[in-house]
This record gives sequence, C-alpha cells and structure tokens, in this order.
Amino acid sequence: MITKLKRSVLAMPGSNARALEKGKSLPADVLMFELEDGVAEAAKATAREQVAAAVLGGGYGARQIVVRVNARGSEWYKPDISAIAPTGPDAIVIPKVNSRDEILKAAADIVAAGAPLKTRIWAMIETPRAIFDIEKIASAADDNASRLEVLVLGPNDIAKSTRARLTPGRPALLSWLSAGVLAARVHNIEIIDGIHNDFNDEAGLRREAEQGRDMGFDGKMLIHPNQIGPVNEIFAPSAEEVDFARRIIAIFDEPENEEKGVVQIDGKMVERLHLDIARRTLALMEAAG
Repeated sequence: MITKLKRSVLAMPGSNARALEKGKSLPADVLMFELEDGVAEAAKATAREQVAAAVLGGGYGARQIVVRVNARGSEWYKPDISAIAPTGPDAIVIPKVNSRDEILKAAADIVAAGAPLKTRIWAMIETPRAIFDIEKIASAADDNASRLEVLVLGPNDIAKSTRARLTPGRPALLSWLSAGVLAARVHNIEIIDGIHNDFNDEAGLRREAEQGRDMGFDGKMLIHPNQIGPVNEIFAPSAEEVDFARRIIAIFDEPENEEKGVVQIDGKMVERLHLDIARRTLALMEAAG
C-alpha cells in the first residue's frame, strides 16, 4: 500500500524563516529543510535553530518534513544532528554519501542523539564513488538499523565532479540515473530525481520530470514553489492510466479469467504482471487524492 507520496520534494533554506512558514501552505508532498548547500556558513547556526523550531512547532499537515544536514566530517554535522534528531522529522537527509558504512554510522548518530523510530535516513548520491557503489549503498536498507528509506540523486554535483555536461535530455547522465533506479528497486526503497535548475522553464521541467517518471523515479527534488504543480501532475497517474488500470483489474476479476495468465483488452495482450502494475496505479491515484 502506498501511504506517503514523494512526487515533489521542495528544498527550502533553513535560514529563511518566511520560507519555512510558507511551506505550511504549499502543495508539495515533502518539504526538505536545508542546512547544507542552501545556507551560507555565517547563517548555519541560525538555520539550525529555526529548522528545529519549525519541526517541533508543526503545522505542516500531511506534508512530510525532512531535514538535510551538513556532511559527515564537517564542523556542522554533529551540532546539526544533536539539534535536529530529537525533534523527530520524518527523515534526516545525509549529503554526499559514499558507502554503506556511512549510512549505518549516520543511523547510529541519529539514534544516539534521540531520534524517534519514525525518523528515517535519506541518502544523497552526489559523487562518482557513490555512483560506482550505488547498489552497495542501497543494500544498507536490508539492515533495519540503517533506517534507509530513500536515495536522492544529485545531478548537479555528479556533473560537476565528472565534468559531464547537463544538456537537454541529460544523455551524459542516463546510465547513472538508471543505475540508481535499479539499486533502489533491488533493495525495495524509493528514489528521487534531482532538480531542474531553471525554475522559469516549465516546458523543460516537464520534459525532465516525464523522463524521470518514465525511468522509474518516485518523484523529483525542486527548488521553487512554481515547480510543484507540474511535478505533482506528472508523477500521478493520468485519467487514461487509471481507466485502463480499472479495466485490467475488472477483467481479471471475472470468474472465467480466474486461472488465466493472459487476457486481451482492445486487442492488447495483458498479463498478470500488468495486474500488479494496475493495482499500484490505483494506489497512487488514491494516495494523490
């Protein structure tokens, strides 16, 4: 059963108190309060205090609240974990993860700092090493102690560190993006595509979101509220998909098809594997309201 959609993951700088408050009215599935790249060094302490207060204060309704802390090994990591873990966000996002062991250590850190059981780990995949070892990193989810729930791809960081060019269609990154999806599916966790940089380019955003959806991503990371609507729409089933899913379920529910592995709908061969896809489509539709 799908209970928590992650179609739209909006990054919001923790140093901007007005943005944190505005998040209470935005239709994003997930709000990612940012303590890392989106916050200047001089504002780190203020951002940490404001985010901790926002998580404790609540008022975000059904939106999932996750907090991206600074990287392990940085001077801000331990203060971030100490301040944020006890507040009980839905997840803590660990940037620049390079190994399975780093996931397990981060999980131990948040437990020691007092994170409740509901607080999970999201891992940012942003380096060549992480891409090479993506399946090993995802395998941490097989250990319940890891709390690993989601991988988040960071195309900007990956492009920077590999010198790949982010051109329309992202051809240089496709194999790496696919590797992330495969790793997530092998270990039964979710995976979020990275940001589209030009928040004024809705057509480009739609093309990239459709590409990510078609590749198997569960949602997309965003940097502007204007991006929420198109991405929520794209990562939800269309009316045509819902209608066809209902027809698949109905035809397999007919007594004469109870033992059949294959049926026909409008001249198309439909197998029982499509029945599983149809049920997931309806679950997505219901979760999206």
